[in-house]
Amino acid sequence: MASNPVSKLTEEQYLALDRVAEFKSEFVDGEMFAMAGGSNRHALIQGNLFGELYVALRGSACRPFGSDSRVRVSSRAYVYPDVTVVCGRQRTAKADDDILIDPVSIFEVLSSSTEKYDRGLKFQLYRTIDSLKDYVLLNQEEVLVEQFTRRPDGIWTLRDCRGPDEELKIDSIGVAIPLRRIYDQVEIPPATD
Repeated sequence: MASNPVSKLTEEQYLALDRVAEFKSEFVDGEMFAMAGGSNRHALIQGNLFGELYVALRGSACRPFGSDSRVRVSSRAYVYPDVTVVCGRQRTAKADDDILIDPVSIFEVLSSSTEKYDRGLKFQLYRTIDSLKDYVLLNQEEVLVEQFTRRPDGIWTLRDCRGPDEELKIDSIGVAIPLRRIYDQVEIPPATD
């Protein structure tokens, strides 16, 4: 039995649909993917991180954006990171003020439903953004932050920050945040063996 070919959306079709939709969707290679809701731990970590970045970046050339801000990776990919930091003059795609195109730092709070995507395809997409210097993954099952930093030669390095006494240092935006603040009031589940 022959299958019907699936028609792919264009960039313009995706943007038109996403702007009027009741929920956000990411766009990769002509397909839209609905964003799943997050847990309370996810929301707390994301909110704490955004708040700390907002305070740390006040008065600087950088500013954080929350998960409602769409990032254009290319004409074939649009995503909604949990937190995005842009520095300098905010440039947007095609004179649209709702699409960021030059993030310096991107943060994703991992969940069981998105971890493979965040570590895999999404990170591959992010690495194509010339302005991106740091990609930070925050675990919600333990106090653990993984920071991928692009060196001047283009090589990405990994730094693990583990435990409340560690500090997340992001030189590209000039901030250092103790993990205890990012994980403030977050109930971490007990470890299972």
